[in-house]
Amino acid sequence: MGMTPSPSSSDDDGDVMLEVNMTPLIDVMLVLIIMFIITIPIPNNAININMPAPSPPTNEKPPEVVTINIKPNGDILWNGERVADKTILEARLTAVSKQAEQDQVHIKPEAQASYKDVALVMAAAQRLGVKNMGIMNGE
Repeated sequence: MGMTPSPSSSDDDGDVMLEVNMTPLIDVMLVLIIMFIITIPIPNNAININMPAPSPPTNEKPPEVVTINIKPNGDILWNGERVADKTILEARLTAVSKQAEQDQVHIKPEAQASYKDVALVMAAAQRLGVKNMGIMNGE
């Protein structure tokens, strides 16, 4: 007959304890987390931007819109006023090109206007240095 050890035997007293006490580790981790939170610098979201100084107001008038209408019969109208010949048109375009802030020149040919007349006005404006020029619908 063999003997079977009983559950209350004294063999358990010689075994090594295999469980680790987690309480001190948790305490150390909590202290480290609190220290990191305290030592984190406060974020500074400010961005330094060098803004240009405001310019003083000018007394110059704002640029105007000059409309050059071209009729099918070859007539050229400057803001509704008929231009007698090519030299007067060139004189007015020269005056526009000499301005520091050039006026906007809108060339508005009618549907049946000759391409030659439109090209004449555009070439004169370009040759005389008009920068703000556009073609509008003639309707």
